[in-house]
Amino acid sequence: MKRILFLILLGSLYIYIPAQNKISGTVTNNQGEPLPGAAVFLPEQNKGTASNEEGFYQIQNLPSGKTKIQFSYLGYNTEMKIITIDDQSPVNMDISLTPAVIHSQEVVVTGIGISSQHDNAVKIEVLNSREIRKSGSPNLMETLTTIPGVDMIAKGQGVAKPVIRGLSMNDILVLNNGVRLENYQYGENHPLGVDANAVDKVEVIKGPASLLYGSDAIGGVINFTKERPAATGSISGFAESQVHSNTNGINTSAGFKASSDHLFGGISARHKSHEDYQQGGGDFVPNTRFNEWSLSTNGGYTGKAGTFRLFYDYFNQDLGMSVPPALALVSEPGRKNKVWYQDLEHHLLNSRNTLFLGNIKWENNIAWQSALRKLKTTGINPFVEMRLNTFTYESKVHFAHTDKTDYTIGLQGMSQTNRNLNNRDSQFLPNADVNNLGILMLAQYAPVEGLKLQGGVRYDFLSTDTDPLGIEGSDDFHAPVSKDFSSFSGSAGATYTIHHKWILRANVARAFRAPNISELTSHGMHGSRYEEGNPDLDPQKALETDLSVHYHGEFMSLDGAVFYNHIGDYIFLSPTSEVAADGTPVFQFRQTNARLYGGEAGVHVHPKSIPWLHLKGTWSTVTGKQENDDYLPFIPAGKFRYEIRAGRKKLWGILNPSVKLWALTALDQDHPSPDESATKGYTLVNATLNGGFEVGNLPVEMTFGVNNLFNKQYFDHLSTLKGLGYYNQGRNISASIRVEFGQ
Repeated sequence: MKRILFLILLGSLYIYIPAQNKISGTVTNNQGEPLPGAAVFLPEQNKGTASNEEGFYQIQNLPSGKTKIQFSYLGYNTEMKIITIDDQSPVNMDISLTPAVIHSQEVVVTGIGISSQHDNAVKIEVLNSREIRKSGSPNLMETLTTIPGVDMIAKGQGVAKPVIRGLSMNDILVLNNGVRLENYQYGENHPLGVDANAVDKVEVIKGPASLLYGSDAIGGVINFTKERPAATGSISGFAESQVHSNTNGINTSAGFKASSDHLFGGISARHKSHEDYQQGGGDFVPNTRFNEWSLSTNGGYTGKAGTFRLFYDYFNQDLGMSVPPALALVSEPGRKNKVWYQDLEHHLLNSRNTLFLGNIKWENNIAWQSALRKLKTTGINPFVEMRLNTFTYESKVHFAHTDKTDYTIGLQGMSQTNRNLNNRDSQFLPNADVNNLGILMLAQYAPVEGLKLQGGVRYDFLSTDTDPLGIEGSDDFHAPVSKDFSSFSGSAGATYTIHHKWILRANVARAFRAPNISELTSHGMHGSRYEEGNPDLDPQKALETDLSVHYHGEFMSLDGAVFYNHIGDYIFLSPTSEVAADGTPVFQFRQTNARLYGGEAGVHVHPKSIPWLHLKGTWSTVTGKQENDDYLPFIPAGKFRYEIRAGRKKLWGILNPSVKLWALTALDQDHPSPDESATKGYTLVNATLNGGFEVGNLPVEMTFGVNNLFNKQYFDHLSTLKGLGYYNQGRNISASIRVEFGQ
């Protein structure tokens, strides 16, 4: 193990004096007119620039070998090309971008590596920062639910957990800039710990991804990627503020970044403060207030030898808990957290490095993170205080053997410690040490034009060792646990493109998830229930088949997907017949074989005769059943979303004005699990208005939005406040302004 870490660290620190390899050219539209300000970016080098008034661009100090270059411009289709750079002569590449009536594809980094969405056997959904800002929502997860098949388990606006095709919490892996987030993510009361203003885009894999990421990726992956560095030779920044009527909330953020030929860096900070939210009908929901602070910094070097990047993220949140003991103590809405709240703190230091060795790319990434969780009830001292320290590392080598083949081999590992601090009154989890190591191999092959094959295998080993919990000889004593788990994962898939418009995808994946320390050893109050771990749990094993089709025409796009996922030894929390000493019902983790199946569909139409109009509609459904045909918990209702949007490039002096009216219809969820109740369907109507203008040379962007326009009283089936009789959030009017400066 020490030798492995030494090699990764050596690769992370290796620096070589660069040569003057460069690429240049012009970016034009399909009429041959220059596109000033077009973004030219080399994602593997994390380096880019913008074209000048004549459409000319130039990037120098690049490594030799094959690399990918991306061209993008607002309102035009993004293009990605593969070029070969050598020491002998500079590369010239002129590119002509075509207008994007309907946006075609994004370049993604999640999954097989840097590629277009069309290259992956499982489609990767993308939501960029501009779409997030224009949503008008104070909650990042709520914005992600616009993706068909993605839902959320919510306990107010301060905390929400992603659900992908009916799987959630421990079955969904969340990444912050490629690093698995470890911040007590096992419960629905624990927030993601990622701020929307710190990301460039969000990439979502729907379905098993254990081949690429190991345990916990059995249901899907959500990757929050960092913003690009400033264009070479420039300094840029932003300031943004957003207000929300429902919670009297305010979000503020600011940042700047700079870049030279070799060095780049940036810093940004954010603050959020929200009162208890108002449910449909106007009454407030006690203790749903939250206050949040975050900071992100980064710096790095890029040159012929490679790219070396260092990131630091800080996240702190005081999060009110709407649990029965707190309800009687909070009699009026407020902003400051006083009783029954979580004081959460998370640090993440992440070093990501790539060495370029001809047509070989060697990634070496290491990260350290520390999560501190304090639960404060009514006393001076915390009731619970725990710290989770996690060290992760990975090393991957990519071989571009020929134009038709690519191979990747690598290893990933994690070392983690959980410790209870200061002998608090409650120790919900024992002190524990968790270690795992995975080895993977991935291959891609394009035998003929239009057909791409992908496949790979992986082996993981994971160990968990805990201290005893409680006093030996007492009724609440729990013996130490020592468990070892291992498993093979794999996937095989294909994409086939027909006439550059139709894309067919098929994928079969085997995945696994080892039980975590909460499922194995938890003991005590958690939220509004008493939870008991089960040390006899086995790993979950999933086998999922995905089939999908995508059509992209000039004025219409279509998407359709179906899936079937069989999970052996599915782990879930189930009520028992026992009650704790204070009368609280006891829940315990149990296992059963399960199956989940369903699909998604979407259509986007841009009438040729009405160039300013866009019409969209999506549908999603999932059914989850146990082996005995009982339904699984936390399965979302079927949903329809429909949207009408009108927009222009310029109108009455306003830049890129648009107005959007969209609605969500959730069907009745009349197939609850045995410990849930059925939930009636509902329809919500929302609207947003966006536009920009310039003050001097400073671009200003403004957004106005109304969510739940008619102040509908409704329960979402996945709301954890439903059992307490509280509706979801009522009408929320939001307004935001963003000012950018620099190039």
